[in-house]
This record gives sequence, C-alpha cells and structure tokens, in this order.
Amino acid sequence: MARDEDTGVASQGETREAALSNLDEAVAGVQGEGRAPTDEELRELGVDPEDNESGELPDFLQ
Repeated sequence: MARDEDTGVASQGETREAALSNLDEAVAGVQGEGRAPTDEELRELGVDPEDNESGELPDFLQ
C-alpha cells in the first residue's frame, strides 16, 4: 500500500513499484488531471459512446 501524505489518497499494488504507479494515477485523478475517454477508447471497452453519460457527482465527490 502507498499513501500520499499531502492529499491523503492511498492505493495499492502487487509490488512497491505498482503501488506507487497506481498512487500517481489516483492523485492525478483527485487533482483533476484526468481527461474524458475518446469514443474509440469507449468502443474498445464495449461502451457505446452515445450511452456514455456521467451525470452529476455524488455529494461526497464534490
């Protein structure tokens, strides 16, 4: 398990390196550094882009 002291975000992985890599991604997501998936990425995952709606965030994520 790895934890970022500044944000309080924690993550895990099978190895130390994997845990730290996963933590980097989690912290980036919390800090708003993510991006919306492309239509192609959605299709690769079996999601129809027309059906992809995020809706409103739950209170605890706002």
